Amino acid sequence: MLLQAEIPAMAQMQRIHVLYTGTVQGVGFRFTAERIALRLGITGFVKNRSDGNVEAVCEGDRQQLEAFLKGMSENMYGYIGDSRVDWEPPRGEFSSFEIRF
Repeated sequence: MLLQAEIPAMAQMQRIHVLYTGTVQGVGFRFTAERIALRLGITGFVKNRSDGNVEAVCEGDRQQLEAFLKGMSENMYGYIGDSRVDWEPPRGEFSSFEIRF
């Protein structure tokens, strides 16, 4: 049973699945993502893909996730060619943010 106070917090939680393209490998991209995510308190992971792109999956409230996207765009400006962001329901599967290899 959910307590009334818990409902708004859970309703705000969201998930993003982001695919970054461009010159996104070998430029500190994953470490930048980790630093931003840890500062914002979001959970999930970032990893290099074999196709040369970088994938990130993050969970947090909408404001945190929008700040993550903005931070990545500002910090990696010039490296990101494009990004595709899919907003999804949260799954609650992460307890921290990590770089996956």
